[in-house]
Amino acid sequence: MQALSRSSGLFRAALRQHLTPRANISAKPAKHVMSTGEHVIAMVTMFVTILVPSGWILANLEDYKKRPWVSGS
Repeated sequence: MQALSRSSGLFRAALRQHLTPRANISAKPAKHVMSTGEHVIAMVTMFVTILVPSGWILANLEDYKKRPWVSGS
């Protein structure tokens, strides 16, 4: 019976509505305008950090499938 009362307490906590503060949205222009070079650097950094590891995994997928470090039973 205690498990039922504990789980109902968890459900009550999950279903309770939480108040979140309103975001301060501004329609002003940016304080610092980004140059084309800064845009290029940002895009290259995102490309390198996201797509290069994914490409590495996909290029070596067959090696990962072999899994020689797991002993065969």
